[in-house]
Amino acid sequence: MLSTQEAALYKENGYVLVRGVFSPEEVEQMRGAVERTIRKAAAAKFDDNHAWQGDFIPAEELKKLVLKGFHDLQFHDACFTRAVAHPNMVAVLQQLIGPNVQLHHTKMLVKPPEKGAAFPMHQDYPYFPHANHSMLAASVHLDDADEENGCLRVIPGSHKEGPLPHVGRHYLDHREYPIALGIPQPAKAGDVLFFNYLTIHGSDVNRSARPRRNVLFQYRDPADAPIAETHFDWGMGMMVAGEDPVFRRYETQVAIK
Repeated sequence: MLSTQEAALYKENGYVLVRGVFSPEEVEQMRGAVERTIRKAAAAKFDDNHAWQGDFIPAEELKKLVLKGFHDLQFHDACFTRAVAHPNMVAVLQQLIGPNVQLHHTKMLVKPPEKGAAFPMHQDYPYFPHANHSMLAASVHLDDADEENGCLRVIPGSHKEGPLPHVGRHYLDHREYPIALGIPQPAKAGDVLFFNYLTIHGSDVNRSARPRRNVLFQYRDPADAPIAETHFDWGMGMMVAGEDPVFRRYETQVAIK
């Protein structure tokens, strides 16, 4: 799925877009699962708005924006379990991370038509910092994404700057890092954008009449130890390729609600 040149570009730029990782049939399965999950969450009164808060968007506009986000997708539908360890995904991940690849967490991000909230520019590092920075995100596109419906934007090479100081709930100062600074990454449904968790990224508002549905899988080298006890999800620790070189006991104290 990934050429040697593309793998080299990932190391240089901090991201790479891989086309056609998932088939149209697989994309349709995930779309259906996303919609069912949103409906079930609404019925269970867990249908929260996860739009970012901050002064990067005028207050009156911010009130109108919506972002639907849920974690641990593999516990809601088996199609996400298959997607996390899909052979095409594993082929890319082993080139970018190495022979041993471990799942950190999964989540969905849905920008509804005409009011899908923006993501200010940020690094993922502050949420789950690790020692060796092997962590990467795989953003799976379930819809065609372009600038009109708020496609992802990245700053090439920004991962080389290392961890940067963030403000608020872990986003960069919008006066120094406006969303427009990022390079748009238009993609088709089934494409996956892989990017290091130090790569600065964000996305603008969905102003189109189309949804922008993505699911995000975070992976790491199991030998890359976290340096803070943050962001522990139930799915953390599942091996998708190779083995964990160290025996660990995985336990959770999270209650089912």
